[in-house]
Amino acid sequence: MLRLLGAHVVRRPWLFLVAALVLVLDALLLGADLPDRLGNGGTTDPASESARVQRVLEAHYPEQQPNLVLLVSVPEGGQVDDRALAAQGAGLAERLAFEKAVVGVVSYWQTGLAALRSHDGRQAVIAARVVGDEDRARAALEELAPRFRGGQGDLTVRITGPLAVRDEIRSTVAEDLARSELIALPLTLIVLVWVFGGVLAAALPVLVGLVTVLATGAVLRIITGFTEVSVFAQNLTTALGLGLAIDYALLIVRRFREELDAGAAPGDAVARTVRTAGRTVLFSALTVAVALAAMLVFPLYFLRSLAYAGITVVLVSALAALTVLPAVLALLGRRVDALTVRRRPRRRSGPAEGAVPGARVTRLVMRRAPLVTVAVTGVLLVLGLPFLNARFGTADHRQLPASSQSRAAQESLRTDFDDLPEGSVPVLLRDGGAAAAEAQERTGLIAGKLSALAGVTRVESSAGTYRDGRRAEDPSPADSGRRTAGYDLLTVVAEDDTAATSAAHQDLVRALRAAAGPDGASVGGPAAEVVDSKAAIGRGLLPALALILLGTLVLVFLLTGSAVLPLLTVLLNGLSLTAMFGAVVWVFQEGALSGPLGFTATGDIEATLPVLMFCVAFGLSMDYGVFLVARIKEHHDRGGDHRAAVLAGMRSTGGLITAAAVVLSVVFVSIGLSRITNTKMLGLGVALAVLVDALVVRTLLVPAVLALLGPRTWWAPAPLRRVHRRLGLREETGPATGSRSQPFVPQSPDGPERTSHDREPAAL
Repeated sequence: MLRLLGAHVVRRPWLFLVAALVLVLDALLLGADLPDRLGNGGTTDPASESARVQRVLEAHYPEQQPNLVLLVSVPEGGQVDDRALAAQGAGLAERLAFEKAVVGVVSYWQTGLAALRSHDGRQAVIAARVVGDEDRARAALEELAPRFRGGQGDLTVRITGPLAVRDEIRSTVAEDLARSELIALPLTLIVLVWVFGGVLAAALPVLVGLVTVLATGAVLRIITGFTEVSVFAQNLTTALGLGLAIDYALLIVRRFREELDAGAAPGDAVARTVRTAGRTVLFSALTVAVALAAMLVFPLYFLRSLAYAGITVVLVSALAALTVLPAVLALLGRRVDALTVRRRPRRRSGPAEGAVPGARVTRLVMRRAPLVTVAVTGVLLVLGLPFLNARFGTADHRQLPASSQSRAAQESLRTDFDDLPEGSVPVLLRDGGAAAAEAQERTGLIAGKLSALAGVTRVESSAGTYRDGRRAEDPSPADSGRRTAGYDLLTVVAEDDTAATSAAHQDLVRALRAAAGPDGASVGGPAAEVVDSKAAIGRGLLPALALILLGTLVLVFLLTGSAVLPLLTVLLNGLSLTAMFGAVVWVFQEGALSGPLGFTATGDIEATLPVLMFCVAFGLSMDYGVFLVARIKEHHDRGGDHRAAVLAGMRSTGGLITAAAVVLSVVFVSIGLSRITNTKMLGLGVALAVLVDALVVRTLLVPAVLALLGPRTWWAPAPLRRVHRRLGLREETGPATGSRSQPFVPQSPDGPERTSHDREPAAL
C-alpha cells in the first residue's frame, strides 16, 4: 500500500495537492459554525438514576429546576422593598414571564420569600426556567440576555445560573482557543526553524498541522449531526492536530532530506520516505488511536465525543503527513533547504558514539544502570504520591475567571443571601396508581423517614414539611403542585451550605438512596449526578485499561517480536504519567500555584479529566516509544549486539524525540493558558507528561532498564516467535546509495531497497 502511495504521489503531486486544497476549502465552509454546535455537558451517565430524575423534572416540574437567575441590585442607599424600586422589580419579573421560552418565573417581589432577598436588602433574585434542549436554551439566552442584562431603569441586572455559566464557559473556551492558536503557531515555527535550520523546511510541518486541524473540524461538524460533542473537543483537536501532524511531518521531512543527502533523486527520495518512515507514522497513529479509543467504553458523552475527536485527528494527521507533505516535497525537491538560517551538516557517516553528547549520556546511564533505574523510578513514584489523595467532583462557576459576570453573580448568591438554600436534593416517588389519600400518606411516611437522617434540615413534600421525623408544617396550596403525572416530588434541604456537589452532599445522596430506595424513590440533583458519574467511570475503568493494554501489547509485539518489550513499554509509559497526576492534585486540587496560574482551587478535580489526560498522555508516550523501539529493533536486527543497538537507537532518535516533545509541549502549554480551569489542567498536565516522558523516561530510564535486561529484552516463547514471523511488522531497509558495505537486513519479498541506513541512522 505504501509502495503504491509513494509511486502515485511522485507521479501526480499536483493531483494530491489540488484534492487537498478542495477538501480544506470545503472543511472551512463546513466547520464554520462548529463552535455554536458544541455542548458543555456530557459528564453524567444518561442511564443513571440521577439522569432519569432530571428528565422527569424537566418534563413535569420545570419550575422546580430554574436554570436562569437574574440578580437585581438597587442604587446606593436604596432597598429592594422601596415602593418605586419594588414596582420596577415586579415589572421586570413580569416581562421575563411573558417571554416565550421562559416558564416558572419566581421573584422576591412576587413571593416575599426571605431567601430571595440579600441580607443587606440591596439585592433580590428572579429565577426562571428556559425550556428546550441545550441548543434551543442557549439560543433563547442569547436573545434574552441583551434585553435584561445591565441597567433596567433604576435597577442593575446581572445574569447567572447554570445556563448562563455553561454559555460563558463555551464562549470563553472558543476565545481562548483562537488565542492559543495565535501563540502556538509562531512559537512552533521558531522551534522547527531551529530544528531544521531553514524556514521552508520548518513551514512544512506547520502546513500539515493546519490542514489536519481544519479537516478534523469539518469531521466533528458532521458528527454533531448525529450525537452531542463537547466544546473541549476543539481544544483536543487543536493540540493533537498540531502536535501529532508536526511530529509525523518531522519524521517525513527529516527522512526525505537524509535520502537526498545519500544521493537519491528527489522522486526516489519521496517514494522511499513514504515506504519507510510512512510505516512508522501509520504504526504510531494506530497506537495513539487505540489509547484514545478507550474513552468509547464510558457512557459519558464528554469522554465519547473526545474519543471521536481524538481518533479523527490522529488518522487525519497521518493521512495528511503521507499524502499532502510528500506531494509538496516531490515538487520542491532539493529546494526544501531554501531560506536556510544556519548551515546544516551533511555527513556520509555518523560521528563516533563518544563524540555525540547524547551518546555519552546514554553510555554513562548504561554503565550505572541499577543506580539510574532505582533513582529515576523512585523520584517518579514520589512525584505521583499526591494523587493518592485525589478527590473527584464536577465543574461549577469557579471554572470561569474571576472577571466573569456569571461567576461574580453566582458568588454573590452564595455570600450575600444567607437563607438561600444551596444544593437541595430532589427525590421522586411514583404513586403507582394509588388513590390520592393513600399516595399522600405514603409520601408523608417517606418524607418523615428522610427528614430524620443526619445532615437533613427539612423535607418539603405534598404532605407538608417534615423535620426530625415528624410533620412540622401542614401542606400549603403551592405544595399540591408537587404531585403530577404519576409522580410526587420531595425536596430534601441539607444542613451543609457548601457547594451543591461537595463531598457532604454526595454522602447525603448515598444516605438518601439507602433509606428511600426500598420504597421505590429515586434521588437526583447535582450531587447525585457526581455520584453516578464516578460510578460510571469506575465501571468503565477496567474495560478501558484492558483495551489500552491489550492493544499496546499486541502492537508492540508485532513491531518487535519480543514478549518482554511490550510489557516494559506499558510499565514505563505508565510510570511516565505519575508526575502529571501528582501535579494535577497538588496544583489544581490543593491550590498550589493557583495565584501565578490564575485559577481558583475548588478542593476537588473534575472526575472525567484524569481519564481524558491518561488516554491522551499514554497515547503520546506510545508515539515516542514507537520511534525509539523501532530504531533499536532495526539496529538489533542488523546483527549488532544489544548494547550497541540501544546506543545507536538512542543516538539516532534522541534529537528527534526532544524536538517533537518541545513542539508538542509548546502546543499544549498554549492550550493551558486558557482562562477555564479544566482546559488549563488538561494543557499544562499533558505538556508536563510529554516532557517527563521525552527528557526523563526515554533519555534515562529506558536505556538503563534495557541495559539491565540485556539480550533477554528480545526473548519470546517459540509459539509467539512463529506468530511474529508470519504477522510481524518489518520495515524495508537496505544500504544507502553509494554505500560500500551491505549489512545483513531482513528483506521483504520484493527484495532489498536502497536507503540511507548505513550512514548516521535516520530518524524514523
